[in-house]
Amino acid sequence: MRYDGLIVRPPSEADSLILQVAVGCSHNRCTFCPAFKAKQFRIKPLESVFEDIDAALAAYGPGVRRVFLCDGDPLILPSAHLAAILERLNHVFPKLQRVGIYGNAKSILKRTPEELAQLRALKLGIVYLGLESGDAETLKAVHKGSTPDEMVLAARRVREAGIKLNVTVLLGLGGVRRSSEHARATIAVLNRMQPNHAAALTLMVVPDTPLHEDMRHGRFELPGTFELLEELREIIAGSELKNCLFFSNHASNYFPVQARLPHDKQALLAQLDRLLASRDRSALRPEALRGL
Repeated sequence: MRYDGLIVRPPSEADSLILQVAVGCSHNRCTFCPAFKAKQFRIKPLESVFEDIDAALAAYGPGVRRVFLCDGDPLILPSAHLAAILERLNHVFPKLQRVGIYGNAKSILKRTPEELAQLRALKLGIVYLGLESGDAETLKAVHKGSTPDEMVLAARRVREAGIKLNVTVLLGLGGVRRSSEHARATIAVLNRMQPNHAAALTLMVVPDTPLHEDMRHGRFELPGTFELLEELREIIAGSELKNCLFFSNHASNYFPVQARLPHDKQALLAQLDRLLASRDRSALRPEALRGL
């Protein structure tokens, strides 16, 4: 397999074949994200992608069951181009069960419901959407490029096509100044989206990003450890998610959580309340073990 630069995938795709169909991110302006800064966005030619699929067949055999398409938002690819890749995967791997992909609101809303249904028929089974925050001011500040309403519309379009939706949010993204607004607005948007899966990551401000410069010059202040956990509690407390697997077990998080909402809501709130009352740092992931 040939990869151009750093490859980023969701934790849940650890056992998937990772197939790079585009390089970089078509948006690539989010102030907090370091993943694609060194890459100029381009779509890989079909011939190159097909060669990688053939190489995967030679290496792993025809029994591949899951594939993840990267880089940043391959859902922006032209419909015929993406469909051709999915058709090839289905042909080469007869036991294929699901293909996953990153998407943003722009790339999703470029698709008609009919196009998404066609991709679903070709086993596009899950879309990972980075909401990051439901707070319009926060999204504007980090140059996300979409409004909360656009995010909700995109999420609904994915769900209506029968594709699973995994939504990611970032604890701390509103900074100290908008911590409460960020948490409250984020769960309000998640409630409107009703994703199948939701994941809360904790913001880590990385050097050589615009957000790092903002923090260095005093324009942004990251909430403290327990203030970040208070945001998580606010999100859980406000949840009206009907059947959602909720995670905060990414390496960036201080306190790993895996819960089924609403079933585990009260137990999780009690756990967080005990932690916030005790301020027991021994119950948290050590700083040295946190990562992106």
